[in-house]
Amino acid sequence: MPTTTPPRNWTKASWKDFSALQQPSWPDQASVDKVLAELSILPPLVFAGEIRSLKKLLAQAVTGDAFLLQGGDCSENFSQITAPKIRESLKVLLQMAVTLTYAGAVPVIKVGRIAGQFAKPRSSDTEQVGDLILSSYRGDMVNDAEPTVEARLPNPKRMLKGYNMAASTLNLLRAFTRGGFAALHRVQAWNQEFVSQSPMGRSYERMARQIDQAIKFMETIGISMDTPQINQAQFFTSHEALLLGYEESLTRIDSTTGDWYDCSAHMLWIGERTRQVDGAHVEFLRGVLNPIGVKLGPDYDIDNIKQLIDVLNPDNDPGRLTLITRFGMNNVEEALPPLLRELKREGRNIVWSCDPMHANTYTAESGHKTRSFNDILNEVTSFFEIHWAEGTIPGGVHFELTGENVTECTGGARDIIDEDLNYNYQTTCDPRLNAEQSLEVAFQLAEMIRR
Repeated sequence: MPTTTPPRNWTKASWKDFSALQQPSWPDQASVDKVLAELSILPPLVFAGEIRSLKKLLAQAVTGDAFLLQGGDCSENFSQITAPKIRESLKVLLQMAVTLTYAGAVPVIKVGRIAGQFAKPRSSDTEQVGDLILSSYRGDMVNDAEPTVEARLPNPKRMLKGYNMAASTLNLLRAFTRGGFAALHRVQAWNQEFVSQSPMGRSYERMARQIDQAIKFMETIGISMDTPQINQAQFFTSHEALLLGYEESLTRIDSTTGDWYDCSAHMLWIGERTRQVDGAHVEFLRGVLNPIGVKLGPDYDIDNIKQLIDVLNPDNDPGRLTLITRFGMNNVEEALPPLLRELKREGRNIVWSCDPMHANTYTAESGHKTRSFNDILNEVTSFFEIHWAEGTIPGGVHFELTGENVTECTGGARDIIDEDLNYNYQTTCDPRLNAEQSLEVAFQLAEMIRR
């Protein structure tokens, strides 16, 4: 089988010749090198064929023939890698997907922020806790959130633990999605339970009943509920490609095509802080054939974005590139239209996805970082309406969420207020929608899509 020619002057280590931001200050490089050497001979976490399958689906999202649902933890914690927590996070994404599939009448591509989202960028290398100046917490793959000097010391052995945690998570996800847990009738039963228990459930009852009727119709005409399309689910993983040494170690040549893939996850994204055209993260990701996401804030420079697209997707390959806009409720109406118009004019093949979380964060009087449910919903609503007005395709949404009953975002059907945040505030990083809030967003989004 013919191989694809790698990008000019690229190797999986060529990023080392560029400025690499947001990397830990490892105290001992020899220990880092030893860990990376060990990682480089461990089995891949995901496989090239799976990555190609995701890319084909994302190519359909470019044209509106599929829809991307991406969600999960802000930053996964090692202590939270348990079967119940993985199950509940998967469960809420499956529930959201069924609702959006029915409303949009297109397949929903389910991509978790899971099995690798262990590292986080930070605005400062240090933070003050009481009288102590500590290294910033950069995610469990780097250091520990406990506010002590020893816990905050970057430890490269945590990358090995992250790999093992990711492998365990993937093993469980594959078992759940292929073993009947994700069966359509089971997922819809969970949605019925949500509708019956949510304070806003009655407003979603009509759609839930219509989905029930569609499932019963399929059974009536003889479509077996045991077919893989009904009884199983395709589920993919993603994370921010932040720790470049780790990503390089898990980058492998596909034996069937000779192409390079980063086998740490199916999809990888570059954050707002690390998307420099001449930076190490862009240099690394331009050479692997995974689908790539890029986070964009409201202060983007349109010429810079076009240069970035030229580097990451020079062949304008559909499904290769997802632009994830994180503009904020107050900026989306001004920032999004000119970007859509220019890239539409140039014929760029883009999956447009909305991250309504990051630019809508505020600090409550209690000191908790939080986000308003209404702000999140308003940004998503504006995102869709602007795309429809511009004649472009709203291709996906990107949420930080959990299947747990946390109190981290205000609002929603139970009207969580600032004073309630302390009740069950668990995140060590950014606030997440809880399961009920996530499903409320899905149902309200579904109602809007069907209008």
